[in-house]
Amino acid sequence: MSKKPSLAVVGATGAVGTVMLGILSERPDVWGEIRLIASARSAGKKLVCRGEELTVVALSPESFDGIDVAMFDVPDEVSAEWGPIAASRGAVVVDNSGAFRMDADIPLVVPEVNPEATKNRPRGIISNPNCTTLSMIVALGALHREYGLKELVVSSYQAASGAGQAGIDALREQISAVAGTEAGTNPGDLRNFVKDNGPFPAPLALNVVPWAGSLKQDGYSSEELKVRNESRKILGLPDLKVSATCVRVPVITTHSLTVHAVFEKEPSRKAAQDILQNAAGVKLVDDPENYKFPTPADVVGTDPTWVGRVRKSLDDPMALDMFVCGDNLRKGAALNTAQIAELLAVEFTA
Repeated sequence: MSKKPSLAVVGATGAVGTVMLGILSERPDVWGEIRLIASARSAGKKLVCRGEELTVVALSPESFDGIDVAMFDVPDEVSAEWGPIAASRGAVVVDNSGAFRMDADIPLVVPEVNPEATKNRPRGIISNPNCTTLSMIVALGALHREYGLKELVVSSYQAASGAGQAGIDALREQISAVAGTEAGTNPGDLRNFVKDNGPFPAPLALNVVPWAGSLKQDGYSSEELKVRNESRKILGLPDLKVSATCVRVPVITTHSLTVHAVFEKEPSRKAAQDILQNAAGVKLVDDPENYKFPTPADVVGTDPTWVGRVRKSLDDPMALDMFVCGDNLRKGAALNTAQIAELLAVEFTA
């Protein structure tokens, strides 16, 4: 029997790293040694994974020696510096940051959509998509295989946790500040109750903010461009028309999107529902007669992409409209990374 490959989790003490340890404890036992790596200030901490207490080691070139697969859950600048170092020490890097996503020679992988892309990794690095893209792309990939996707118009409803722990803390503090008040009943008065917007450009409690990410050319945000560019790369459709508007909503965890998808072949509502019902990584909840459809409150803490409100467009016979939800800390970050790593584990044990 082949020896199980070794795995490193870089950024094990961070928000996504913590979720990752839980996911590794739930997933099939395909790993031998699991090594936890973090910054020097976290070295020596004890964390539990798969029922075993593990000691965090400091990030260094030597920390990757003997490692087959290294999952990075760290900021872009850390991945940009240390990903190539890990690869040079013999590890295949699965990176969850934005450092390499749009590099032409680094695959951007969603296992349910383009698992074959893991085979072509000339730099020894595989990239994980952005959480907003991941909240919809598994469902769209299933429909694309049947109908051929031509165009997307999407609006996101992104949770506060997409802005990290600072986003969660800010929303909770703002909710406390406005609870029991008359905030939001007069123009502009919400700002009198919310003294700190946190990482958001406006108060998020009792509000929606039509902005996520940083400013890019022509008024677009970085999140909107990620949805466009990453969808094109994952689906292998470099000319796919994508229009995205990203909105932050007062939800702790789980991103949602409305999707208008135009196809080359005419879809039917029933056939599309059947495809989604049977697609790996998708959960269809679509019973409008009984008001059953996914909401973030249903989806948080779960793995699939949830889909509901599937409708054929009234004005375009080639288009479908739908509502999708995905936990941005699980499938949107840690889970997809773990699934990519599991594809690599099969290679090492073959």
